[in-house]
Amino acid sequence: MAKVLFVGGTGQISRPCVERALEAGHQVSVFNRGQRGETLPAGVTSIVGDMTDRASYRQLGETGWDVVAQFMVFTPEQMATDIATFSGKVGQYIFISSASVYQKSIDSYFITEATPAVNPYWGYSQAKIACETLMKAAKDLRWTNVRPSHTVRSGIPSMLNDGDNVAWRMLAGKPIIVVGDGNAPWTLTRSEDFAKPFVGLFGKPAALGEDFHITGDKGFTWDAIYSAIGRGIGATPKLVHVPTDTVIAYNPEWEGPLRGDKSWTLLFDNSKVKRVAGDFVCATDLDVILSEPIRFLKTRLAGTPPAPPASDALMDRIAAAQLALGH
Repeated sequence: MAKVLFVGGTGQISRPCVERALEAGHQVSVFNRGQRGETLPAGVTSIVGDMTDRASYRQLGETGWDVVAQFMVFTPEQMATDIATFSGKVGQYIFISSASVYQKSIDSYFITEATPAVNPYWGYSQAKIACETLMKAAKDLRWTNVRPSHTVRSGIPSMLNDGDNVAWRMLAGKPIIVVGDGNAPWTLTRSEDFAKPFVGLFGKPAALGEDFHITGDKGFTWDAIYSAIGRGIGATPKLVHVPTDTVIAYNPEWEGPLRGDKSWTLLFDNSKVKRVAGDFVCATDLDVILSEPIRFLKTRLAGTPPAPPASDALMDRIAAAQLALGH
């Protein structure tokens, strides 16, 4: 049994990992601001605090954790604080990076941990790369680097990071923008499937100083993903395929999540993490993968409809312009 600290612990990916760590017999504590609506599982010790309170935060490093699972570091400045807090004081520091750091190439779409961490398009990924670089250069920090790809629990997957609005548009009979021809395979992984191998890395000497991604082994086209969302909410999506360059020309802010991530075919070789954490199997049925996100979504849909985002009218314009080409 390990003494484990989750920094975060109630989020999209981390909550099932907390539950899995408990099931595996670990002594689990969670550090966060205590502002999430979901309650923690019985048996978890809650430590309420803020990472920006550096004096208080650094006291965490004196507790003698066997494993620290860091889900809330996104900038090099935050990583520098963690290095100062945990170096030489924890058995294993696990940083949650992102598979979006990987270099994308049309002739190398099957990703291994040897794929370079290069992303010239997306600031989010660049900051994660900078965090990884700092962590790996730290003295006396026993690190493990974990890169989730698109992992779902409560949020609805979408190409433009607007999942709930996609659902509202489907229900309203409005067109849904699909970037590209809709046939590029994309990997979706349930958080509960991610959790088993993630916890399996705890305390493993072979995991120290290593990069791992944890994903499902199967890809799904974006047309299939949006169609499955429609089935889940009883709507028939009106999909409109628009070239990546066209979408970005309308809104340059979409370049990062598209050219830096979702407009590519991305499949993953998980053999490395399976060798260290043990074999695991992820759900391969889209309706199963999306069942939990759809459950959360229906709760949100039952409330007052939110005001449409600023991009909603723009999506109407893009779809109308693309559809006009067919007439």
